[in-house]
Amino acid sequence: MFMLLLICFIILVAIVIFKAYKNTHKIVVKKVKIDNTLAEPVSTLNILHLSDLHLENISISAEMLYEKLKGETIDLIALTGDFLDRKRTIPKLIPYLKVLNKLNPKYGIYTVLGNHDYVLKGKHLQTLIDTLNQNNCNVLQNSNETIYIENQPLNIIGIDDFSTKRSDLPGSYKSIKKGMNLVLTHDPNIVLDMKKYDFDYLLAGHFHGGQICYPKAYHLAKMGKLARMNIIKGLHSQDGRPFYISEGIGQTGVNIRVGSLPEITLHQLSITKKNADLYPAI
Repeated sequence: MFMLLLICFIILVAIVIFKAYKNTHKIVVKKVKIDNTLAEPVSTLNILHLSDLHLENISISAEMLYEKLKGETIDLIALTGDFLDRKRTIPKLIPYLKVLNKLNPKYGIYTVLGNHDYVLKGKHLQTLIDTLNQNNCNVLQNSNETIYIENQPLNIIGIDDFSTKRSDLPGSYKSIKKGMNLVLTHDPNIVLDMKKYDFDYLLAGHFHGGQICYPKAYHLAKMGKLARMNIIKGLHSQDGRPFYISEGIGQTGVNIRVGSLPEITLHQLSITKKNADLYPAI
């Protein structure tokens, strides 16, 4: 009797694990529209946001990614870190970057690094950064760049990883132009420290929507204040300003998901005239 119960238990666990693995193949494409109701938009910016590829544990190939996105209008691609954490995985990143370039984003590809990327050290970390740069990715490490949309400046601000204490808000906003601000960062907890730093939209990842989230993601409690507030995915606001936390498209630890699905997000951001001097003195 005991052996029969044990066999049944093992079979049940195997079924659960198999279903959890199959969940990693169920990529969800979400569309998010962000309007600035305070001003008349002069244009819109279509942003593809990908986060947390975790190429050691990813169930979507570069070719599958292209098939899901080839019909979309994409003006800018935002990558918010955690590409990988092993040096031998770096070559696996290149086909994904080639696919992103094939999507022809009008204003280019911008990226920040995440805590797992910083597992790499020295020359291996530099190899990752060089690989990104060589494939037309603008790597922002506490820095910013400005693009112009219908003659309106949009500052793309890359804040380095908060969880590994690499964030430098004054550096990220240094010499910023007057205009709209799009912030890219890996760990969204940084928004709680940004009361004096203006942004119109912020994109992040890090939490994987819990990844194993049943009945809730208790294991995320150690990952900062937002996780303890159960703010781990989707669209939210801080001090009246919107930010989005991606559930990511890869997994960490083990290649399974429960209560969370990998996601690709497409964001339509209204571009408005913004001339007020809202930025801190740097």
